[in-house]
Amino acid sequence: MVTTPVDTRTAQPTQGVVETFNQPDYDANPLPADCFDDVPEGMELIDGELVEKVGMTLKHAAAQGKLVSKWQTYAEESGQGGHVYPEAPCKTTQQKRRPDVAYVTPESRAQFGLPNIYPQAFPLIAEIASPDDAAEMLFEKAQEYLASGSQEVWILLPETRHAFIVLPEKILAFKANQTISTQTILTGFSIELAALFD
Repeated sequence: MVTTPVDTRTAQPTQGVVETFNQPDYDANPLPADCFDDVPEGMELIDGELVEKVGMTLKHAAAQGKLVSKWQTYAEESGQGGHVYPEAPCKTTQQKRRPDVAYVTPESRAQFGLPNIYPQAFPLIAEIASPDDAAEMLFEKAQEYLASGSQEVWILLPETRHAFIVLPEKILAFKANQTISTQTILTGFSIELAALFD
């Protein structure tokens, strides 16, 4: 998903105008240390700036909705439990992000509860590419999640109908006519990739 920086000193981004805070002004009047504890919906904190996530298409939204539903249904029916969230905020070692889809195991839920921002990357994450996303940026984000507590990251490409699963030791690639399966978290889940893109 493409991100666009906005003014961090305002509660709502200005429509059609993109601004970032002025560093000398910020240094003279720093924001409180806890001001980013509640990152506004649809925003991420990237390199000290609130950044709006934009560029979602209907294909992106459809894949996101289907994956949330499929993961949650499987978590319940398999008895593994846990919760699946769209756009839930989390901290990484570098940023505060909102992955498109996140699965939280019962063990993680018991450990961390329901904080405003999950204190590390979610165990299982999916990022769904928008047309303007650069592949390199998506894989960098996946590595950031893995370095911050994730065990498995899915990258879905609705436009080309491909997907990748990024693991600490390898990357798996899938085409639309193939079945994609979880590798380490929410074990046993599988689905024909085309079903997420139709």
